[in-house]
Amino acid sequence: MNYKAASLIVVAAVAWQTSLFAETAASAAALLQPFIEKHELAGAVALVVDKSKVLSVEAVGLSDIAGGKAMTTDAVFWIASQSKSMTATAVMMLVDEGKIALDDAVEKYLPEFHGQMVVAEKDNDHILLRRPAHPITIREVLSHMSGMPFQSAVENPTLDGLPLAAAVRSYAMTPLQTEPGTHYQYSNAGINTAARILEVVSKMRYEDFMQQRLFDPLGMKDTTFWPNEAQIERLAKSYRPDGAKTGLEAFPISQLIYPLSDRVHRFPMPAGGLFSTAQDVARFCQMLLNGGELNGHRYLSEASFAELTKRQTPASVKESYGLGLSVGSDSFGHGGAHATNMEIDPAKGFALIWMVQHGGFIGNGAKAQGVFKEWALERFGK
Repeated sequence: MNYKAASLIVVAAVAWQTSLFAETAASAAALLQPFIEKHELAGAVALVVDKSKVLSVEAVGLSDIAGGKAMTTDAVFWIASQSKSMTATAVMMLVDEGKIALDDAVEKYLPEFHGQMVVAEKDNDHILLRRPAHPITIREVLSHMSGMPFQSAVENPTLDGLPLAAAVRSYAMTPLQTEPGTHYQYSNAGINTAARILEVVSKMRYEDFMQQRLFDPLGMKDTTFWPNEAQIERLAKSYRPDGAKTGLEAFPISQLIYPLSDRVHRFPMPAGGLFSTAQDVARFCQMLLNGGELNGHRYLSEASFAELTKRQTPASVKESYGLGLSVGSDSFGHGGAHATNMEIDPAKGFALIWMVQHGGFIGNGAKAQGVFKEWALERFGK
């Protein structure tokens, strides 16, 4: 082969690689498609947003495999524990109004917590209780440092079967598992308790406060505890590995009561009951990217935003958590039980929203989110 011919082959190869990179770099969906084809991921909505606009939103795969229903960018997802961040934001609004303080004792607003005990010793034969060094505080229930359990014994088999006031009374009757302020114990009960304080202080039902003070002003039109018929039509099914671990099978949200639109038997669960879309979650993330403000409307003061998004857990525990938010070295956010996630990076000026419904993955399915993040960083992170 002569030099000229060899050169042409090299040029052609470089051009092909450049073309392929440009194609994949321009599309998150192209990078995610192999996970779909290998049946490692059912479907996803991947969105990137900056302080003022959506930079990219793409849907890939299926929202209903058996029905052959394509995933769409307006698909509805159960965002589960991402609800915690929104609940904590609402509670901080009351801090801004001077109606509560983070270091106030919970019992100041909820007298049923007066005299709550902590487990001193426990084995199969006995349990010994004692008084904690101090009553649990609002800061501690929002940061999983209160010692409260994940849930109470009466919240079975689902987490949405009790009115908020009744659920919180059951927490008050449940001993703390650890001394307040000393151990990280991920706790739905803590976030729900903070939401009950919001109800008592604001004299509004929790769900009404969220709708009127957060969701409506932000334009989060599809964020709700009770998806209606139209929203259920857009609801992505949840998937997990089948028995053979070779494919995906659909499964219901076992933590919630069906039908999901039932407002009589289902109650709002502040720590994990919300349904939403990528675009709605993006609106919430935009507000946080802007330090608690969006489109001229301030939701949180600078001081409350700082408290919300900084590490509240002490150096003595490994977990880094703020108030309703997981906190990293340069970003903060939260995930949900069925693998949804939001990551807000103020330094880079954008947020990543990853919407899937998986209770487990096969193969490399769990790596799909990382592929989306790497693509977003390459395209928008410079």
